[in-house]
Amino acid sequence: MSRSTLLALGAVCLFAPAAPAQPPARKDGPPTQPRIQKKTYDFKDAGKEMEYALFVPTAYDKAKKGPLVVALHGLGSNPQQILRYRGLTDQAEKYGYVVVAPMGYNSGGWYGAKFPFGKPSPENLGELSEKDVMNVLDLVRKEYAIDPDRIYLMGHSMGGGGTWHLGIKHPDLWAALAPIAPAVFRPAADVEKARHLPVIMVQGDADNLCPVGTARKWAAEMKSLGMTYRYVEVAGGDHVSVAWKNMPEVFAFFDRHRRGPAAGGGQ
Repeated sequence: MSRSTLLALGAVCLFAPAAPAQPPARKDGPPTQPRIQKKTYDFKDAGKEMEYALFVPTAYDKAKKGPLVVALHGLGSNPQQILRYRGLTDQAEKYGYVVVAPMGYNSGGWYGAKFPFGKPSPENLGELSEKDVMNVLDLVRKEYAIDPDRIYLMGHSMGGGGTWHLGIKHPDLWAALAPIAPAVFRPAADVEKARHLPVIMVQGDADNLCPVGTARKWAAEMKSLGMTYRYVEVAGGDHVSVAWKNMPEVFAFFDRHRRGPAAGGGQ
């Protein structure tokens, strides 16, 4: 994938369809609190305040451990943007999922996955990007009642590549993965290190930024390993619309799976 294509990929992600920032006003009173919260924390390794976004469903009960989704944004995008993908918070509300979206240090950190062009800036960008995700995950687990067997990872585009990377590197942490139109630059054979993980992968066959051929290779590898997976290939699907159109399928898939027996991990 060329540098110009990757930059275009970031531009497309910035214009992904958005969901309303808050629900409509109640008939019996004022509007409920904003659905998507913009938050920050002190990222000591980066020496700055780091942004992340959070959605807490109205059914959340601090006395009962519930599910969590970590959502990774695309190139050039941000935490607020992915949580505003049409249908994401609606599905999280329906199933009672807390959702958190880290920045990943900046809008192009790749979450620790292979940096696809040039030299990263700073040089340890991948390390910082990955650590930001794990820091935010720890923050949410400390603040909210989260079921350790129901932590899910999803991402779109660059975030889809990050989903594969972090899913493979920390395979015993997640209950299931959902890479959507993933921009991934590693061998599909690497998925063997996470073969016990359920995966739903979504891809449009008309995606001109992340070619369908790559997704098909990963689907074929999952099939050969006998993994629990679902590959959703959308006929005529582009790079963006496949994400929000398939949110119901992603959340339904998550809701059918819990963390299973560990199978070891790898880098």
